[in-house]
Amino acid sequence: MTTLYLTEPYSTVRKDGDTLVVKIPANKELGTDARQVRVPLIKIEQVVVLADCTVTTPALLALLEQKADVCFCTYNGQFAGRLAPEFSRNGLLRIEQHRAHNDYPRRIALAQGFVAAKLANQRTQLLRTNRKLEEPTLATAAEQMAGVIKSVRALVVPPEVTVDPARPQADTPMGTLQGLEGAGAAIYFAAYPKLLHDAFGFDGRRRRPPTDPINALLSFGYVLLMNNVLSAIGLVGLDPYVGYLHSSQYGKPALALDLMEEFRPVIVDSVVQTVINNRVLDAGDFVAEMGAYRLTDPARRKFLQKFEERLTQSVQHPTFDYQATYRRCLELQVRLLAKTLTGEIPAYRPFVVR
Repeated sequence: MTTLYLTEPYSTVRKDGDTLVVKIPANKELGTDARQVRVPLIKIEQVVVLADCTVTTPALLALLEQKADVCFCTYNGQFAGRLAPEFSRNGLLRIEQHRAHNDYPRRIALAQGFVAAKLANQRTQLLRTNRKLEEPTLATAAEQMAGVIKSVRALVVPPEVTVDPARPQADTPMGTLQGLEGAGAAIYFAAYPKLLHDAFGFDGRRRRPPTDPINALLSFGYVLLMNNVLSAIGLVGLDPYVGYLHSSQYGKPALALDLMEEFRPVIVDSVVQTVINNRVLDAGDFVAEMGAYRLTDPARRKFLQKFEERLTQSVQHPTFDYQATYRRCLELQVRLLAKTLTGEIPAYRPFVVR
């Protein structure tokens, strides 16, 4: 199973039997001729539309019938919306999801797992790279992060917690947890330039807008990752808008943001390292507009290729102890969370790489 990325402007996607036919017009600027690509429907798990494309109704219906969703993004890669198959009928699972959200100690316990896993995987990313570099800065950052992770795991939640509705995070375990997460992220991203052969002006995480090429890559990658997590959540039948670490607000996919935390370093950050250190992308692959950076169209296709290669790479799952692709691991983590919520397993086991 794979993701079909539509990046060519004015392309048309139609259904022909058991395949999708993507008709791509000629591009005089790039000097390319008109062509068409045929993709077997059975291989498609998700379609991501990143350009001004037309997907016919028969093609959309065929995708929905086989439980594939269609995600629409803006030209700059920002998530705009998605067309998804019928929502799961497992209402009892979502009732348990809401119960856990309203049970403050349970909510904190789940949030602890997401934060600890994210920080642990970020630390592993530093240590893996430093095996060759032997850079003292990275060693120090890894040691500091170990202390933050220890504090996250040691956080104790009293059975009775009073939360001020006007200031829900102030002077509470959740506020402390988010503070520790922020401290760990600051250490990690301060050291992140040392992982790259050229940091292109990166001096910390900047989201809106991305003020340098590395931030542009990270932001684009995180949007792609969130789309994949949303698909996994829909497949299992949880509500993507009710989360535990991230606050549940109107239009905010809080649960998707929760579950993608532990995969940010091992998927997106790793792909960014690959495309920079292997010189797949360079300074000429970015365009600066009003202080924000974005990828050129050819560069975006290169990044998408590397991102897809990462999702299809197999890894030993830390809980089930068998080989699975990263895309499959996303689904497995959602299923582990579902089993935790329904009481089939005692506690959620995050995805932590060795």
